Amino acid sequence: MISEFRHLRKNRELLLLALPGILFKLVIAYFPMVGLILAFKFFRYDEGIFGSRWVGLQNFEFLFKAQDAFRIIRNTLLYNFSYIILGTVSALLLALLLNELSGRLVKVYQTTMFLPFFISMVIVGYIGNAFFDFQNGYLNTLLGYVGIDPHNWYLETTPWIFILPLVSLWKGIGFSTLIYYAGMTGINPDYYEAATLDGATRVQMMRRITLPLIRPLIIILFILGLGNIIRGDFGLHYFLPNNVGPNFPTTDIIDTYVYRALTKLGDINSAAAVGFLQSVVGLITVVTANYVVRKIDDDSALF
Repeated sequence: MISEFRHLRKNRELLLLALPGILFKLVIAYFPMVGLILAFKFFRYDEGIFGSRWVGLQNFEFLFKAQDAFRIIRNTLLYNFSYIILGTVSALLLALLLNELSGRLVKVYQTTMFLPFFISMVIVGYIGNAFFDFQNGYLNTLLGYVGIDPHNWYLETTPWIFILPLVSLWKGIGFSTLIYYAGMTGINPDYYEAATLDGATRVQMMRRITLPLIRPLIIILFILGLGNIIRGDFGLHYFLPNNVGPNFPTTDIIDTYVYRALTKLGDINSAAAVGFLQSVVGLITVVTANYVVRKIDDDSALF
């Protein structure tokens, strides 16, 4: 106990610096977890969270008995898989290309790609409206120039299968590329010098040196991505398609469906149950994926 106190006292400056982040995490992430018990209760405002009646697993039936259950679960899984695969491959490719550029150019490209990451999804929705508006949208204006009839994009279903992954890629690729590029900069340059002396090309060095050495990082990020496989990007799927009913077959996911149920029906219990279920499935997915990776390559496992 005394040694621990001395350790805390010795590192008190670092602890003070970390204190705002710790408090933020407690208030935002951990204290609200008390509300998870709403998933197993019939909440009444007059009785409060702890006084409301227990109903067991009854609230979880909301998702599986819903008329559109198959559609929203299918959309959530397929979109998330596409985001993970497309984002990983594209970010790796860009990081490999950045690794071949000079330092000044890298900073320019990094800044350019990273800027969309900070744009709010509300703003992205307005940008999308500027492109997809039926009367004054840029896309319909461009189609008019080449003699093609305008499309009412918000009332169609098929285009969103391609629009949503592309916008997700545009917004998040800068952050992912930066992570992979940081991993590449940590590789010992002696490996590349030895490969150059042996006559290896840049492509061969990418395949034989860069990718194998950052493989643990790729696997870790992939496992973390699987943790959100059943938790969709609410902002992307709500604001970009403008929450219009005709495009729900290809834009609706679990999160947007539950949000509409919560706002229209006020069903707090079912919303809490679905959120709890998403967290449990994400935990199981991460643990399972990490177990499989550890069996294949223990050094690449997350834990």
